[in-house]
Amino acid sequence: MFFDYLRESHTYSITPFLGFVVFVCLVLISLLKGRKNPTNLLFAGICFLVAVINIDVALVSIIPNKTLALKIDRLAYLFLVFILPVYIQFVHSFLGISRRKWLVYIACFLSLIFLFFTQTDLFISGFNEYHFGTIAKAGPVYHLFSLFAISTVLYCILTLFMGMKNASDNQQKNRTKYVLAGMGLSTILISLNYFPVSGFNVYPMGNFSFIPAIILAFGVLKYDLLDIGTVIRRGTVYFFLTAILTVLYIFIIYLFNVLFMWSGYSNPVILSFSLALLIVLLFNPIRIKVQEFIDKLFFRGKYDYQKTLKEISWKMTSLLKFDEITNLLLDSISEALQVSHVTLLIYNDEKDFFHSYSYQSMLPDGIEKNHPIVTFLEKNRGSLNQAAVDNISIPEEDRTSIVNIFNTFKASLVIPMISREKLTGMILLGEKKSEELFVHEDLELLATVANQSAIAIENARNYEKLENLNIELERKVEERTAVLQRTLEEKDKTQKQLIQSESLAAIGQLVAGTAHELNNPLSSASSLIQTSIESMDKPEEKGDEENEIIDDLKFSLKELRRARDIVKSLLDLSRQTQTYVEPVNINVVIDDALRVLYNQYKYISVSIEKNYDETLPEIEGNFANLGQVFINIIKNAIQALPEGKGKISLTTRYKKETNSVVVECLDTGNGIPPETIKDIFKPFFTTKGVGKGTGLGLYISHEIIKRHMGDIYIKSETGMGSTITIVLPCKRREK
Repeated sequence: MFFDYLRESHTYSITPFLGFVVFVCLVLISLLKGRKNPTNLLFAGICFLVAVINIDVALVSIIPNKTLALKIDRLAYLFLVFILPVYIQFVHSFLGISRRKWLVYIACFLSLIFLFFTQTDLFISGFNEYHFGTIAKAGPVYHLFSLFAISTVLYCILTLFMGMKNASDNQQKNRTKYVLAGMGLSTILISLNYFPVSGFNVYPMGNFSFIPAIILAFGVLKYDLLDIGTVIRRGTVYFFLTAILTVLYIFIIYLFNVLFMWSGYSNPVILSFSLALLIVLLFNPIRIKVQEFIDKLFFRGKYDYQKTLKEISWKMTSLLKFDEITNLLLDSISEALQVSHVTLLIYNDEKDFFHSYSYQSMLPDGIEKNHPIVTFLEKNRGSLNQAAVDNISIPEEDRTSIVNIFNTFKASLVIPMISREKLTGMILLGEKKSEELFVHEDLELLATVANQSAIAIENARNYEKLENLNIELERKVEERTAVLQRTLEEKDKTQKQLIQSESLAAIGQLVAGTAHELNNPLSSASSLIQTSIESMDKPEEKGDEENEIIDDLKFSLKELRRARDIVKSLLDLSRQTQTYVEPVNINVVIDDALRVLYNQYKYISVSIEKNYDETLPEIEGNFANLGQVFINIIKNAIQALPEGKGKISLTTRYKKETNSVVVECLDTGNGIPPETIKDIFKPFFTTKGVGKGTGLGLYISHEIIKRHMGDIYIKSETGMGSTITIVLPCKRREK
């Protein structure tokens, strides 16, 4: 009684309708999301034909007009007879079998023969009525068709099984496994419909074909079967499983409604409404749980994606050495994904070559930049697995070269490393040790790591180049420093010789005047002494003459002392020593310079004014060198006086704040033009006429003052004279 009520309420049509929904979704995914290659189109064709079988079973049970139902059932077989050649061709295309086309031709020929009988009673003669519902009744030709169909299913399953067993890589093995489980089991279940169609009172197992179809959908969406998973988004998966969940909700509501109506409940609408409200309230929490389940099932591997990515990124940012980054990539990827091996191909712009880095032995050094796989990855910028190589649109010669790369490096997946729109390297991964396929999360992790690695490697190489440049620069700096040191030593030596030569030259220029100065007092003294001697030899001439002799002798003594001072000044100023810490009284140095220069200004109308600080402390320095400085400065001041007329003021004072001695030489000469004063201390610069100056006097003076850790300044105004200021520390300050 209850089963009759279920049959009348068409409850048993729910399962084939659910199968129809699942297979239609697979058709849409394959056509809309997948690549338009023969394998995908054949896959879509099979799913479409299985969907037709399911909707046909559902409609036959629902339509009350059996004549119309029979017509619809027979029309469905206009398509269904061709499922056999399509199934065989799909298996051949999927496994790459090209030598058994004759089987497809035979299947097509037989399908055409069966096509002529589909609209007759020889194929479908009517309907069988069972407690679960209505189903077609087989004619004699249908039995032949079923025998042919069962043979085809067994052949395809056996071929898929052998293909899975002989698969050379995990990708192909898992692809075949899911197709075998999904498509094979679905066709077996549908083939079992032969029994109720032939009159056996058993439930049509083909109504449960949606279960292996869901397994097939799982493989398609998670493991990129048929090369369509790479473009699937989570929304597609959510929609697909949410649709199934919705159908299940409807089925539950409908089943409860039928159950309570059969039990005689007077007001089933209220109970059904309450049940529907309960499901609606539970829908969102269940939907969230389903999405979490989908995320875990489809998009999460056996590792923490975010944690792994964070760890790799953190370690990579702290590395600046190329070798350290490559080792980190090899270790981290191998550990996270548990693959058999990892190989890196990194581009070297200096050699225009992709070098290989791996822990594997006996691998090639790398590949050329113009290799077809480089061109393909630069153009497509996506991952490439070994199974997909046969489906990409490239010349056959390039396809062979790419396959050789996978075989040579024992790789199943290649991830490009892109930086600045260029391929800088690639990550080649072997099979997973678990024999599973790479899921979407694996590809996302690898793509992110590859992009970060490309940047890190470029930074590391730039850093190494910069480091090498620094090393080379340091080497060159050391070489140049050594050369510069030798040059400075030569300069210092030459400068000392120049100072000494200039000093000797200046003294040489003064020798003539100095000799004259010495000759006069010496001659006078000699003459007077001679006369005194002659006079003293006459004893009778004493008295006033004796006094006169004494005066003459005193004068002679004065002149001789004067000669002694001149000679002493010459000796002091000409003494060439290298010490700069001897005690020096600046007032004495200036006086000695004036004595040496006396012969140059005694015949001109120049007034020398000395404003000395008699309490001036001594400084640490070189007496002779400082004497040369003041000879040069005073000499220039004398030469700057117009027509030898004017005034020169020499002032010394002590500056307590800086513990230094200040010397100022002021003249009332012509002054120095502003455009010239900036060059006044440069070597060989002079404003004097040809043959009247070397241009080294002030330069040498400047260098001597600097050696004394002092400073020299000049302030001048055209027509108003010049002032040279020298500041010398009392205690020598080491730098």
